[in-house]
Amino acid sequence: MRMDETLEDTGSGLRVYELGFHLDPELPVEEVKKAYQAIHEFIGSKGTVVAEGEPQKIQLAYTISRQEVAGRRDFDSSYFSWIVYEASAMNHDDVLTAATTDAHIIRFIDLLTTKDAARHSVEIRELARKMPERTEDPETVASAELDAALENVVV
Repeated sequence: MRMDETLEDTGSGLRVYELGFHLDPELPVEEVKKAYQAIHEFIGSKGTVVAEGEPQKIQLAYTISRQEVAGRRDFDSSYFSWIVYEASAMNHDDVLTAATTDAHIIRFIDLLTTKDAARHSVEIRELARKMPERTEDPETVASAELDAALENVVV
């Protein structure tokens, strides 16, 4: 089966979308929860939520700048979250409009996906959560291994 076939309309006029979004990192934790819940409820009113990832504070790979009424704001971290949902094209447009106008969302991405891909993302996230964190710096480990290998060659 071709990938584009899996993303086609199911015949019911419904498609599966993923909305990934960054929430303002300066919001208090309770406000982050409220903002996420409001987005979740709005999407739920427009379609069926398939999978979700609750907000987690992350360090951004690059600075996001946004022009606001009071001036430019730069963000180096955010609360990242995502929601996968099934909806009609018209309801999907409503979700995009809401994401664009939500003052708490500093950036978002909208993707066309499948239910299987969404479920796989949830499974991977659960596996990653169960894995122990590495406490050793990978560069330090690599350097030590290289030193040991060089010492064996010299001997």
